[in-house]
Amino acid sequence: MLKEMKMEDREKYYIETFGCQMNEFDSERISYLLENEGYEKTSDIEKAKIIVINTCSVRERADNRLYGHIGNLKALKVKKPEIIICIGGCTAQSLKEKIIDDFPYVDIVFGTGVVNNLPELIKKRKLLKQSLCDASLNDSHHNIYNFKRTYKFKAFIPVTIGCNNFCSYCIVPFVRGRERSISSNDIIKTINDLVLDGVIEVMLLGQNVNSYGYGLKDSLSFAELLEEISKIHGLERIRFMTSHPKDFSENIVRVIKNNKNIVKHIHLPLQAGSNKILELMNRKYSREDFINLVSMIKKEIPGCTITTDIIVGFPGEDYKDFNDTLEIVKKLKFNRAFTFIYSKRKGTNAFEMPDSVPIEEKKKWFKELVDTQNNISYEENRKLVGRKFKVLVEGLSTKKGTILEGRLENNTIVNFDGETDLIGKLIWVDITDAKSFYLLGNISK
Repeated sequence: MLKEMKMEDREKYYIETFGCQMNEFDSERISYLLENEGYEKTSDIEKAKIIVINTCSVRERADNRLYGHIGNLKALKVKKPEIIICIGGCTAQSLKEKIIDDFPYVDIVFGTGVVNNLPELIKKRKLLKQSLCDASLNDSHHNIYNFKRTYKFKAFIPVTIGCNNFCSYCIVPFVRGRERSISSNDIIKTINDLVLDGVIEVMLLGQNVNSYGYGLKDSLSFAELLEEISKIHGLERIRFMTSHPKDFSENIVRVIKNNKNIVKHIHLPLQAGSNKILELMNRKYSREDFINLVSMIKKEIPGCTITTDIIVGFPGEDYKDFNDTLEIVKKLKFNRAFTFIYSKRKGTNAFEMPDSVPIEEKKKWFKELVDTQNNISYEENRKLVGRKFKVLVEGLSTKKGTILEGRLENNTIVNFDGETDLIGKLIWVDITDAKSFYLLGNISK
């Protein structure tokens, strides 16, 4: 129960989030839990009594960035020994006691499955005055929809947690556990309540939303779940992420096609265009399967935006394999691609695979891919210039002045001049110019 005290008397907490949308949602859960204990959120880390860093471990760079970040907290801990530093999320799950060993001034390390335990860990830390670690994976479902939304008008809604795919490069099954689906009744009730509270857009989350229903008795399929959610009155936009190509069915395409409030944007990770590399990655589809799937989607849903993920320099990859990927990129013309140089993750099958390609060569391939995709993204965005689209205004742009940032149904960002009272509303915007990563526009008269 929320403690009764004056706002100025409440202890402050500061939270910083790295990583994916699921991490962002976990931070919303943490905010709910801490504020229910009487803490007040602050954006000034110097004022915080509780500091929470919610981490990502998908790539080595994320771990390195976290270590640098934790290192920077040492001076603050020396200055204010009473603060409690909490490290959570995927890196906390995978490294556990190592974080406390390397950074003895860290007070609490908590994994992805014990978010609900954080308030009790903080109380225990205050009493015992010693570092604590809790990284079991058995509590991810409990009260998962108790969260404090970052935005009043949109919300993240996990429908699955964990993953059963075990792609050879991916650490997610080890840090978030095996796949579990959340009851469709709980999902639909939560979204209904959110819409009554002003939410007009939801993003359904999961490592593989297409396999929704795994482990539930008499469960809906993901296509059926989408259909039911689309019936909720007042819900203007439904998004979902991420889809695994091997489980993307024609039924999902049909439901998207036939419901106006399901956005015509699909994120479909390719990862590699070489059959040899796809097999080494344990992706369970071929390049031909992927091409046929995207072709079917574009035929059935004209104008549907397709975005993707691609890894460059996987162990065993040579230039021919990379060129297979480049060919698919040129053929399918993704609207956008999130591209990465392969990063070893200890504990995954790929960690021990031999890798003879020098990093400088991988960087050359990466640049060739990025340059190719950026040109395609620009050309695809140019096709939207001169047209009018309904845009959800999400906030102020990172640019100066009164420039707002909004999102088209197809997930493309557009910047335009406007007043802040438009934030959270759907408005019509005329597209006047295109860049590789965003559009420019004017509010329609």
